[in-house]
Amino acid sequence: MWEQVFTSLAPGFTAEDAALDRAAEQLGFALPASYRAFCQACGIGLAGGQFRVAVPAPFEASDLVTQAGIIAHSVGAAVTMLETGGEPHRFDVEGGDASIIERACFFGVAEDGGFLFWDVSGTGEEYDIWLLAPDLEAIRFGGESLIDFFGRVTGPSAALVLGPGTEPLPARFEGFSEAILARGTQAES
Repeated sequence: MWEQVFTSLAPGFTAEDAALDRAAEQLGFALPASYRAFCQACGIGLAGGQFRVAVPAPFEASDLVTQAGIIAHSVGAAVTMLETGGEPHRFDVEGGDASIIERACFFGVAEDGGFLFWDVSGTGEEYDIWLLAPDLEAIRFGGESLIDFFGRVTGPSAALVLGPGTEPLPARFEGFSEAILARGTQAES
């Protein structure tokens, strides 16, 4: 399935069912089917030269549960700093539903400072994917699944997700091996 999304696919450290199940239990909701497939086929790495999707892993810098918490805290702190004179921060949300940020579970980081998140209010096998732009204001619809998201950002509709004037991303995935991830952990110690 992912070989059709990424024309160049070099998998990184992948997650097993048990790790995905533990992450779902810790987060309190079922992980989307396309995300689970991504974690098992692609793993940790850089997608489209732009996105790092967090995967259940023993490496904090790439772990889904750890990153979901860190990103949510960081976005919350930044939004608090952006609030001025008692006025709440306003998000410019495609579709107009600003409460979407309250249902967000962050699961990815863009090289330009944006964040990927699921709207976890869904009840099906997938949750809508949204992109919070680096300005922490614009929130654009990314897709109905991870497959849809990467199809959109690597295709002609890339600017609808990534912002006006953006070119489609390369359809490639460059994985990070366990050895590289372990070196990063050792460097942090």
